[in-house]
Amino acid sequence: MTQHAPSAPPHPPLEQPSHQPDAPPAVRAPSTGRLVGIDLARGLAVLGMYAAHVGPDPTMGGPLGFVLELARGRASALFALLAGFSLILITGRPEPRTGRAGRQAVGRIVIRSIVLMALGFALTALDTDVDVILSFYGLLFLLVLPLHRLSARTLAAIAVAGALIMPQVLYVIRQSIEGGDWADTVIAGDPLARITGTDGFLELLFTGEYPVLTWMSFMVAGMALARLDLTRARTLARLSYAGGALAVLGYGGSWLALHLVPHAWGTVAAATDGASPASAWWSDTVGDIDDGTPAAWLLVGAPHSQTTFSILGNTGVALIVVAACIWATARLPRLTRLATPVIAVGMISLTTYVLHILAIRVVGMEEETAPALLALFLFSATAMVLAVVWTRRFRRGPLEHLLHATTRLADRVT
Repeated sequence: MTQHAPSAPPHPPLEQPSHQPDAPPAVRAPSTGRLVGIDLARGLAVLGMYAAHVGPDPTMGGPLGFVLELARGRASALFALLAGFSLILITGRPEPRTGRAGRQAVGRIVIRSIVLMALGFALTALDTDVDVILSFYGLLFLLVLPLHRLSARTLAAIAVAGALIMPQVLYVIRQSIEGGDWADTVIAGDPLARITGTDGFLELLFTGEYPVLTWMSFMVAGMALARLDLTRARTLARLSYAGGALAVLGYGGSWLALHLVPHAWGTVAAATDGASPASAWWSDTVGDIDDGTPAAWLLVGAPHSQTTFSILGNTGVALIVVAACIWATARLPRLTRLATPVIAVGMISLTTYVLHILAIRVVGMEEETAPALLALFLFSATAMVLAVVWTRRFRRGPLEHLLHATTRLADRVT
């Protein structure tokens, strides 16, 4: 969501793959130029969230329902992964900044985090039906910041460990919240809860739609991604293979577990609010939990289920999308030109995300298929037109410019 470099017109890829034989990793380093493919991926993430918020309900079925369901949960996971990529861009890519420059970069991240949290709570106060993600992102930036000097391999290991461990930890914490009164005590003493009228840090960490405890894995994976040399075809191929393996392990593993673990299928079916569990291994159409959360829910792979299977699957899809976008913008100039509106949306993603929340506050969210499909078209077309016009004249979006100006306060750090 961050503007990570002065932008040229959004269509030409500024990082071309080398036509020389691949050099050893010690010789080649990731370029610090702008990767237009990252902007394309970020634009797809924003438009995917548009589809989730104002598009038709995927339960309508058919090809359109399938495409819309692909955006549910996976678009926001891609957004989180790219936020981790941006953190590394700010703190130093390919090598972390050191000395005064490093301290200033850390200061920028801290300021950015505070601003995003404040903006997220302000949008939440508008009382739309959208679960605003910005406050969670702000806290995520702060919590993963100490990891910004680590290598790609170490960051990837941390992301995997988080995916394997944190969903189980979150499940235990949520069960204790449902079974006790300690959460009310924490909320009552939380100044953030009093200021914002929400459940404060408890919501951000554990009970919200994007709990930091599990979503941290996406951002750390994005940090690892930013450490790689994405101009190399071999790297992109390996990234695609890794993404495919994670997607199969996540969604396929969930399917197998739900079928092989005794009574798991029936337990999930009984716990959801009347929805069929047939798609619980990959789709949010499985529905929500009525009362309590059975342990069998940990076998579900639905994008918003906060399980190990869902995190692995969503991360895999995000890596495939990023690899495909970078490859396409480097190798297919005609496609890149056609994708210019989506790239432009990605270049000013904070602005386009906030604007769609404000628009929803004004016009609401449709539930019926035809009006919702029309709303999705109008939201997306308006965002793309505005983004193209703006990025052809300005380096940053309006909110990106304000955020950048605010983070310049860190330049005073000595």
